[in-house]
Amino acid sequence: MIYSLHGELTHWETGLAVVECGGVGYACRTTMNTLSKIRELGEVTLYTYLHVTENSLDLFGFADNAELGAFKQLISISGVGPKAALSILSDITPSKLALCIASGDYKTLTKSPGIGAKIAQRIVLELKDKVAKEQKISSAELQSAAPIMGDNLTEALTALQTLGFTSAQCGTALSGANPTSSVEDLIKYGLKNLA
Repeated sequence: MIYSLHGELTHWETGLAVVECGGVGYACRTTMNTLSKIRELGEVTLYTYLHVTENSLDLFGFADNAELGAFKQLISISGVGPKAALSILSDITPSKLALCIASGDYKTLTKSPGIGAKIAQRIVLELKDKVAKEQKISSAELQSAAPIMGDNLTEALTALQTLGFTSAQCGTALSGANPTSSVEDLIKYGLKNLA
């Protein structure tokens, strides 16, 4: 695994940075946030993630470990691939992503190209507990963020968890549900998808 690259930035374009290390140019797919931080620098360090599929090896590079961590969290969600994760992280910073997830603001995520409401809701539901444990977001920050996830959806998620399902299972089961539905309807919707 390649942990990081340190070398000269020899080329950049939208979504791509080429870092030359020891005479070899490594093409790293990256976010607009990272590009804005590194494109004026001659020598750069990118923290990397190697994505291996049956047909390709893709290297992703980020200006800091926070963005790399957010990328890894996003691609851990079923239905969220590297392209979608880059799209989200090109529009918002990792700290703003954590705040959106903690406050239930999935609508901000839908502003990124290629991210629909269903995927955005799944991201919020599946990462909410994890982000709450890892990030120290103040209650004032949470109150200032506009919580979009309805109380009914939160109650339904909690009810399904008390029945013994994991938060990831519940998040997947409730993704795509209408957040304005009654708690009972949301629980029925979730149980139907968990069956």
